[in-house]
Amino acid sequence: MLNLFRGNHFHNLTLIGRILGNDIAKNASPLFFNLKNYNLDTKQIDIINIGFIVISFIVAFKLPFELFIFAYVVLGPLHYLTELNWLDKRNFFVVDREWVWLFIFLCLLISIPAILSLPLFNLIKPESRTNYFLGILNLSYSKIILFMFLFAIGLVYINKRQYLLLYFLACIIASVLLKKYVSFYVIVAGIFLPTIIHVYLFTLLFMIQGALHAKSKRALVGIILLILAPVIIFSTHINPSEYLVTEYAKSSYLTSKMSRLNSYIAQMIDPSANDQFHLFSEIGIKVQIFVAFCYTYHYLNWFSKTTVIGWGKVLSAKKFALTIIIWCGSILLYWYDNKTGFVALFFLSIVHVVLEFPLNIRSVKGIVSKINFSKKILASAD
Repeated sequence: MLNLFRGNHFHNLTLIGRILGNDIAKNASPLFFNLKNYNLDTKQIDIINIGFIVISFIVAFKLPFELFIFAYVVLGPLHYLTELNWLDKRNFFVVDREWVWLFIFLCLLISIPAILSLPLFNLIKPESRTNYFLGILNLSYSKIILFMFLFAIGLVYINKRQYLLLYFLACIIASVLLKKYVSFYVIVAGIFLPTIIHVYLFTLLFMIQGALHAKSKRALVGIILLILAPVIIFSTHINPSEYLVTEYAKSSYLTSKMSRLNSYIAQMIDPSANDQFHLFSEIGIKVQIFVAFCYTYHYLNWFSKTTVIGWGKVLSAKKFALTIIIWCGSILLYWYDNKTGFVALFFLSIVHVVLEFPLNIRSVKGIVSKINFSKKILASAD
């Protein structure tokens, strides 16, 4: 059993909690106990978000591995559960929500290899056919992620069912062909879409959409800071020997399988790191700082938007209680066994990412429409 809350591990995570706590504490009471009366104006939210960016950035530089574990294990599940409830109340931003069940089924399907890798199933000797099936699922992971993203585009733009069915088939064919002829980029898409694209790029797009709508200068400051963050991280000289990562943090991070994401990010930045990537090298530490920053701010940004999008107001008392129970259960599950906890969080994480695809697409659509509208206004003024 791995103990998250003992010894040096507890000290590191407590340090993170203390640093983040000063800002989170201001929102904690209304967030958990008075959500329906929780009101902040846009200016206050913009200031809080700027603070969250700065805090996430500083702590990520100090404790990149510990911060990620804290954010993913503690903040992550609460974000997934509250957002899924909000998306449900918004009909998942699609016309025909029946297709949502397809996405949930596919998410469960690609989670099967991870679920069967748990110690619980060690006593079961899989047949050759089962191993073959699991191998197919592992190889199909990126194709399935890409398919769901492509099909989400159709769910936003296509209303007629007969056309949507044709588009469904087209998405299957496109995913298979892309995997066959541009395999590397499909794999990258499968890894980046549910991770760094979701927590960084889509968060940035949401902020841009909000800034265009509110015409807020403070929101623009937040956007600039978010864009500058990776530039500063990857241009700063870092001495890897100064990062004394505990064995627990190392094993927890490797258990999460996130090191694969780090390797691909490093390869995109420095192609020479392809076969020589080391998680605790200079580029490895820089990538981890970026990953920890992105995930932490992504979660904090969601919790700051209670007033803006009203996700707290659509959370009934029963669902609120259920959310807290599942949230606490997920943390305890991780405390009991980190591998089991990460598998449980993986399914929750991938479901919330995929079901947010239509919203992501609508956000891009909204930004483009806003920019085109502004261009027309300027053209008519000339």
